Amino acid sequence: MQISLTLSIIITVVVAAAAAVLAFLAGVAHRKKTAEFTIGSAEQEAKRIVSEAIKTAESKKKEAVLEGKDEIHRQRTESERELNDRRKEIQRQERRIQQKEENLDKRSENLEVKEDILNNKIKQAEEKRAEAATLKKNQFDMLERISGFTADQAKEYLLNNLGNELTHEKAVKLMEFEQQTREEADKTAREIISTAIQRCAADHVSESTVSVVPLPNDEMKGRIIGREGRNIRAIETLTGVDLIIDDTPEAITLSCFEPVRREVARIALEHLIADGRIHPARIEETVEKARREVDASIKQAGEHAVIEAGVNGVHPEIVKLLGRLKYRTSYGQNVLDHSLEVSYIAGMMASELGINPAVARRAGLLHDIGKALDHEIEGSHVEIGVNVARKYKESDAVVHAIQAHHGDVEAKTVVACLVQAADAISAARPGARRENLENYIKRLEKLESLASSFEGVDRCYAIQAGREIRIMVKPDVITDDKMVILARDICKKIESDLEYPGQIKVNIIRENRAIEYAK
Repeated sequence: MQISLTLSIIITVVVAAAAAVLAFLAGVAHRKKTAEFTIGSAEQEAKRIVSEAIKTAESKKKEAVLEGKDEIHRQRTESERELNDRRKEIQRQERRIQQKEENLDKRSENLEVKEDILNNKIKQAEEKRAEAATLKKNQFDMLERISGFTADQAKEYLLNNLGNELTHEKAVKLMEFEQQTREEADKTAREIISTAIQRCAADHVSESTVSVVPLPNDEMKGRIIGREGRNIRAIETLTGVDLIIDDTPEAITLSCFEPVRREVARIALEHLIADGRIHPARIEETVEKARREVDASIKQAGEHAVIEAGVNGVHPEIVKLLGRLKYRTSYGQNVLDHSLEVSYIAGMMASELGINPAVARRAGLLHDIGKALDHEIEGSHVEIGVNVARKYKESDAVVHAIQAHHGDVEAKTVVACLVQAADAISAARPGARRENLENYIKRLEKLESLASSFEGVDRCYAIQAGREIRIMVKPDVITDDKMVILARDICKKIESDLEYPGQIKVNIIRENRAIEYAK
């Protein structure tokens, strides 16, 4: 049973395998037929495509051949045209070169001709040069014989003449330039100074070094003198003032070089005369009271001056020194009034010039501050003023203006120049100052001596109170051209060696005189 079942299964498997093999073989045959058909179709299509490609390639080949022939023909035509153009250009260049060669040949021939002509001219020029040198030598020899000068002497003579001509030209140019500059500067300066002076109208009162005290009667003189002169001695000792009691009716004169002491003595004496009690104890008390009054007056005068000048921030000690200037005079001019006037004028000129007027006013007010102490401290009032200004921390501009206002140092700032000018204006105004006769004569003599020290000066005279000097020169030594230079040199010498108010005019006179006597 099992065997038959196994055989069935085997038979079934074999049959199935055989069927599968047959089916497989049938499929393979079918696929082969299909592949053969497909391959046949593909071969036919490939043959067709190849045939068409061959046809297309042949047509394109023909077209390419035709296009190549056309391009070759076109390029050949262009090449022939370019070749012809180049050939023509070469021919044109050849013609130009040939023409240039012909021109160069002609120029060369012309240059040869000109060279021959030039050589002939050079030869002739050399001959003429030699002839001119010979002629020049003959002329020099003839000139030396006629003039009596050698060549060196004639050269020196010509150079001297040229030097004189140059001196003349220099003098003329210098005179023209100075005249133009002076006119312009004078015009501007006159406008500024005249404006400043017009705006500053100050009265001038001549101060003196003596004070006169009126007396109610002449009997008072005896009471002031006192028994055996004890009262007058007490007054003179306490005040340092000399009392001059002479025949002048109802007046006593107080003399002292120091104005503050004189003022103290005057006030004390007036109080004693009004009180009537005159004895040494009373004199001492009154003098002390008068001294306090003067100190208060000094302080008040200084404060008033500072306010009048419009100056701020002044040290109190400088204010006191300014007040002391109220009792100080210079050539008869009150120094405080002079300082205020200088302050006004310097400030106004600074305003006209467009610079800070406050600094100019301050420098003008303090420029003579040293005169408040010059009786107590050794040295010039300029040195004392500079030290005082530095001590109380004044600005460098103010210190320099004080130092330069009399020309002790060169003025390097506009403010210093303005203070110099304002100081000269205030001092030189009519009636502002007076000078004693001895100093006046010495100043004029020194001016004349300075002018006489120059070569060629014959005589000189100082006139117009020393504001002009007339100089007579020797006409054979000083020419008209040298007069201008001499005047300039004398002015520089005066400016450097002399001190004077205002300005000095230097007037040089040269004249020739011919004198004969008829016999």
